Amino acid sequence: MDDKRPPPVVIAGAGVAGLTAAIAFAERGYRVHVFEQAARLEAVGAGLQLSPNATRILRDLGALDRLLPAAVRPQAVVLKDARTLRQLARVPLGQSAESRWRAPYLVAHRADLQSALMERVAEMPAIDLTLGARVRRLAVGSQGVRANVEIGGRTTEQQGSLLVGADGVWSSVRGLVDSEKMAAARNRFSGALAWRATVGTDSPAGRAFAAIGAADCVTTFLHPGFHMVAYPVSNGDAFNLVAITKGERIAEGWSGHADPGILADASRGCAPGLAKVMDLVDPWLTWPLHTVDQSQPWTLPGGIALIGDAAHAMTPFAAQGAAMAIEDAAMLADAVAGSRADPAAGLKTWEALRRPRIAKAARRGALNRLAWHAAGPVAIARNLFLKMRGPEKLAADLDWLYGWER
Repeated sequence: MDDKRPPPVVIAGAGVAGLTAAIAFAERGYRVHVFEQAARLEAVGAGLQLSPNATRILRDLGALDRLLPAAVRPQAVVLKDARTLRQLARVPLGQSAESRWRAPYLVAHRADLQSALMERVAEMPAIDLTLGARVRRLAVGSQGVRANVEIGGRTTEQQGSLLVGADGVWSSVRGLVDSEKMAAARNRFSGALAWRATVGTDSPAGRAFAAIGAADCVTTFLHPGFHMVAYPVSNGDAFNLVAITKGERIAEGWSGHADPGILADASRGCAPGLAKVMDLVDPWLTWPLHTVDQSQPWTLPGGIALIGDAAHAMTPFAAQGAAMAIEDAAMLADAVAGSRADPAAGLKTWEALRRPRIAKAARRGALNRLAWHAAGPVAIARNLFLKMRGPEKLAADLDWLYGWER
């Protein structure tokens, strides 16, 4: 009988982490209520990379087939010198990646991933999604979690066996929980700005990029002052461009604006063809890169868990933000479902399993940042190392990351 079932899992946030968690819990027999503060779902951000460790989970959850028509399978990850456009390294992807890691490496627009997840959610009657709803208060007790949710100016109380904070780097749930240590895990500005744009392949900027890059690859241009990652999205109809520079803190959000002179100064000396691409983009949207202190707790025994960027937002230099959120969501459902008699133990197990992997991914990102912005003798040593490793060894270096299975 329905009235004998445990209270539902309550999820705050309907982004990649929240929707993935909803599907994962529903597949394990839980009722799920998802509350999203936005009045309508709009894709924030732009493109994202989905490595095999993420697409494997999307396949298991029934969402991958819905994404594939809009996604692109890049043939390689290519590193190029931004000043000369000389290729420094190449990691084979495409069919080679799928054979090696048993799942595809995809690039996609965030809107397409969100749509694929929403299609899967719509098929699952155990999931209720409420938009325009904000969690205002939380209380933890012997019966689980009580959340006061504001919907259209009215407040209702929602009882849950678990509250999952999946509301991103600027998480409001972090500030609501009854734990000074968890609430203290505020996001921090990293000192870097991300400049992003999506340009049509037939646009002047798109044609200029195709002239200097590989239209079917993920290409990273390395320069001491900045780096830029570019790849096709939307079934190959557009290119996603993201450039990273140092910068001052600006307003929090995904679609801010900053002085374009910052990007121009940082990219001084790059190859004329790359400079032309950057000049033709109009506008560049800017967002400040924030991180969250990973030493703070991600769970509370009474039934609260933070996942994805709400727990451990990191800089994007390993291209693992979305993948780590997807892993978090699936593993949390696994751990909780595996400890139904003792939910606190399930949360403890989940956090213990996730911390080492998140830390290793963050270290990989820090190493990439150092290497991609190297100058002088350090850049020479980097180039020599990449040449000596070769494509096969560079792919093998990623087995721990892309070949992971839960």
